[in-house]
Amino acid sequence: MTAPDEICRLDVWLWRARLSPTRTEAARIIEKGRVRLTRAGQQARMSKAGYRVRPGDVVTLMRGERLVEARIVAFGTRRGPPAEAAGLYEDLSRPPPEGADG
Repeated sequence: MTAPDEICRLDVWLWRARLSPTRTEAARIIEKGRVRLTRAGQQARMSKAGYRVRPGDVVTLMRGERLVEARIVAFGTRRGPPAEAAGLYEDLSRPPPEGADG
């Protein structure tokens, strides 16, 4: 059985990790099927904002023009400053091509 502090709602995690500007926006992109989750090698398109994520899950979504792939390492207890939010995940995204803006 997973302890309550070892799971978190997907929309809450996206907001705390600063991968979404608001929790409402996080829920909207999830419900539109724009977020994929990989767990134990199985990838699925998410459609429920309340889906429970765990450390080790990999979340994939578009953020502006950039494809973001992030492995969840922690949940945090609040939406903190960017440096704190960056500690909630391991960025697995490919670097932008040379000469690309951004």
